[in-house]
Amino acid sequence: MTRLVEYAEAPAEVRAVYDDIKATRGIPDVNNFWKALAVHPPTLRRTWESLKEVMAPGALDPLTKELLYLAVSVAHGCEYCIASHTASARARGMTPEMYGELLAIVGMAAETNRLATALQVPVDRVFRRDR
Repeated sequence: MTRLVEYAEAPAEVRAVYDDIKATRGIPDVNNFWKALAVHPPTLRRTWESLKEVMAPGALDPLTKELLYLAVSVAHGCEYCIASHTASARARGMTPEMYGELLAIVGMAAETNRLATALQVPVDRVFRRDR
């Protein structure tokens, strides 16, 4: 298991990222994902800056972004990300019914993706961008 870098033992460059995470999210402490990344401060900083940019307000609303993140996390089987982004999606308004539909879509996509791949189904011309 990766060592978790707590705020009290963190070097200044890690504390600066932790402080930004806490201020941006309005939380008293960073979660274990960030504490694990802090074993390599450049990765911590780069990942936080990228995540902040990707999850910032844009064409997609915050709940949709969390639902997408959650769907990918389920598809990849990341227990930590599933837990974290389920909590975040719930905080942004995800209902139990939405969660059920999300899981149904992820399951269906996984099944049909495998079938299309195994059968080597050629992509219809109408679906191609180069048509």
